[in-house]
Amino acid sequence: MTISPNPPTGAFRAVQVTAPGAAPVLVEVARPEPGPGTVRITVEACGVCHSDLLIASGKLPGSTFPITPGHEIAGRIDALGDGVEGRQVGDRVAVGWYGGSCGHCDACRSGDAVHCPRLAIPGVAYRGGYADSVIVPAIALAAVPDELTAAEAAPLACAGVTVFNALRRSAARPGDTVAVLGLGGLGHLGVQFAQKMGFHTVAIARGPEKKALALELGAAHYIDSTAGDVAEALRQLGGAKVVLATATDANALSATVDGLGRRGELVVIGIGSEPLQLTALQLLRGDRKVYAHSSGTAVDTQDTLRFAARTGVRAWIEEVPLEDTAQAVAKMTSGRARFRMVVTTGR
Repeated sequence: MTISPNPPTGAFRAVQVTAPGAAPVLVEVARPEPGPGTVRITVEACGVCHSDLLIASGKLPGSTFPITPGHEIAGRIDALGDGVEGRQVGDRVAVGWYGGSCGHCDACRSGDAVHCPRLAIPGVAYRGGYADSVIVPAIALAAVPDELTAAEAAPLACAGVTVFNALRRSAARPGDTVAVLGLGGLGHLGVQFAQKMGFHTVAIARGPEKKALALELGAAHYIDSTAGDVAEALRQLGGAKVVLATATDANALSATVDGLGRRGELVVIGIGSEPLQLTALQLLRGDRKVYAHSSGTAVDTQDTLRFAARTGVRAWIEEVPLEDTAQAVAKMTSGRARFRMVVTTGR
């Protein structure tokens, strides 16, 4: 099929994965109208997140093929469904992993809607953002500040809010030592956010060549995990109040626990499948904690975008046109992205 870069009225381009493991392909589909409580967004940019691989595999409950992935969406509202209040056509908005929720369960009523049993994830509950257009629940929208371009805002809607929320909800307070483990797509944002939040920021990664990058991002110290005992290096700095683990290697995470200070926390946001190797005695010393943190709601995304706009935090991105989505996904999957791939539509 020949895909027009400017599809006719009533149609738009969307990337589809037709079966688990299939390559993404660009197709033309009919443009739907927003229903009650939803808006239609002209997508300007969509980040390429590692979680999109999970979605494209069909392993999440509710997945049906063909799937259009993409949950780091930024664009403008072009149509409102019935009953939508507080939004206007032309508003700049972003949508992340949180793509809507039921609004009435205990999680939603407690302000914890990201754990709603009926959480709507773009790409699973409805067509995702690898497209010219997407319809989303109005409850999922975050306002994009004027200081951010769509391509800058998109990765902050998932990677950014995950890091920002994990740090602001941790035990760390301005002046405390916070170490960021890993300097990839999440980690390079983690160092920036930690420094701008007023933490004494330490970056931990593999190899001496990462030091210059760590310092450029705002770290006060760099620990090369291949050069010695990471926990001892953290203790030499007084112990970390928080280690934000953006890496997925279980051994690397476990190696930081003894470097936590009194009531220190290992906060896991880079999710791997291998078990952590640690003992209850390690946790008892200083009453340490190990826990995971996931994403955030639309208002958390909005807070993240505002903070980034005001402080200069930016994802380091590589933009590619929508028709090259398959190449962008491949580059992200191989670990060659520096540091976030962003698909743009030209809209």
